[in-house]
Amino acid sequence: MQLATFGAGCFWGVEARFRELDGVVDAQAGYMGGHKDNPTYEEVCTDSTGHAEVVQVSFDPDRVDYPTLVRTFFEMHDPTQINRQGPDTGSQYRSVIFIHDSGQEELAREVLQALDTSGAYSKPIATVIESVTTFWRAEEYHQQYLAKSGRVCSIG
Repeated sequence: MQLATFGAGCFWGVEARFRELDGVVDAQAGYMGGHKDNPTYEEVCTDSTGHAEVVQVSFDPDRVDYPTLVRTFFEMHDPTQINRQGPDTGSQYRSVIFIHDSGQEELAREVLQALDTSGAYSKPIATVIESVTTFWRAEEYHQQYLAKSGRVCSIG
C-alpha cells in the first residue's frame, strides 16, 4: 500500500469520491499542514491553525497509479480558487497536494503543468504542492460522513 494526501475543500465529498476508485483501499478525512498538534474541527474552522482539510488515501499501486489519483483530485474541485471551494472560504479549504516522496512530487508537478497549459481552465491553477506533515485524523463523525448521513455534497 501507498499513501497520497489531497486537500480540495471540504473533505466530505473528497473522501467519498476517492473511495469510489478501484484500487483505493481506504480514505480518511483529516487535517495537515498546520502548526498545532492534534487540532479539532472547530479549531481548524477558525482558519487560525494553518491546517487544510485533507483526505489521506491508501491505495494499491498495482490497481491505481498515483497520476490517476492526481487527475481525479483535479477533476473533483476548482483548482483555480485560492483558499476557497464553493461557499467555503479560508485557508483550510485550499487546493493542496501533500507529497510523500520525490516520485510523487515529480508526478504531481507533471500532471499540474499539463493541465495548466492545456487550456482546461480559464485561470491559472492555484494548487500548491507541499511536503507531507503529520496527518491528524478528523473526528469519527467526519469519517465517511456522506455515506453515514445520506447527505450529498457539491464537490466530488
